[in-house]
Amino acid sequence: MTEGTTSAAAEGADTLTRLEQEGEIAADYLEGLLDIADLDGDIDMDVEADRASVSIISDSGGRDLQKLVGRDGEVLEALQELTRLAVHRETGDRSRLMLDIDGFRARKRAELSEIGAKAAAEARSSGSPVRLDPMTPFERKVVHDAVKAAGLRSESEGEEPQRFVVVLPA
Repeated sequence: MTEGTTSAAAEGADTLTRLEQEGEIAADYLEGLLDIADLDGDIDMDVEADRASVSIISDSGGRDLQKLVGRDGEVLEALQELTRLAVHRETGDRSRLMLDIDGFRARKRAELSEIGAKAAAEARSSGSPVRLDPMTPFERKVVHDAVKAAGLRSESEGEEPQRFVVVLPA
């Protein structure tokens, strides 16, 4: 191996270790939260797309965890930010950690990917830009990825909280 290759491999291992540490800190924080709220759930940690990913999964099959998702994922978004702050407090580094509760984000990601693919198909067939409804940063990212996978380009326009995706024809 060359020095550059060795350095890149070491940097990749350091990044993985840092992201795993973020996941551990987040899991500890969320375990404490579940205990306080007297809710049952298992914590699953992973590293996906260069960010730590933590999921709370129902171990009883009940709907208790839906309280932590809230309407349209509003509570989930707030808990994700609190968890990121807890990680930041421990590490001193900004975290891009993703939190999923009871599969909400996974279902939302599949739904948004379909919206992005349909918007790309519409832009391609009509030759006109397609403007979507306002979305959160997470939602816009998923749509941008789906549009890119369909071979088109998209961009975000507007100001939060009314920022939206525009799918551009080829």
